[in-house]
Amino acid sequence: MKKSELVEAVAEQAGLTKADATRAIDAVFATITGALKKGEKVPVAGFGTFAVSKRAAREGRNPRTGETVKIAARNAVTFKAGTALKDSVN
Repeated sequence: MKKSELVEAVAEQAGLTKADATRAIDAVFATITGALKKGEKVPVAGFGTFAVSKRAAREGRNPRTGETVKIAARNAVTFKAGTALKDSVN
């Protein structure tokens, strides 16, 4: 599903205009992004939890040349699906 399709579905289900639905979706994404930047978890009841995990620096290998490469430490966004979401998919 593309963002435009998500906007259409939200607008239809919530009885909003597409412009209002776009602003609402953008606000949700911006709020989640802002909280993750601060290192906070974002639990959404019945859906799941967004969180940031720290990945340590490590050495990897270039599959083409076999040469070892240093991979820098970084933060990664993780999502753990909630029970209600898992049940609805299965």
